[in-house]
Amino acid sequence: MGEVAKKDKKTPVKSWIDGLKSEFHKIIWPDKKDLTKQTGVVIVVSVLLGAIIAVIDVIMQYGIDFLIK
Repeated sequence: MGEVAKKDKKTPVKSWIDGLKSEFHKIIWPDKKDLTKQTGVVIVVSVLLGAIIAVIDVIMQYGIDFLIK
């Protein structure tokens, strides 16, 4: 009788994996159009932030060079 009770109980890892599978099936994946649009936005924002950081870096470098000289 003790063995039957042990088989019915799920281990914490098994329970976690079952929960993970359940949550994974609830994911709504974007279609190709949305994915392309979002990828484009990420690329544009990354390039813009890179350019802003580069401009700030150049300005700060000129300011530091001016103070040192």
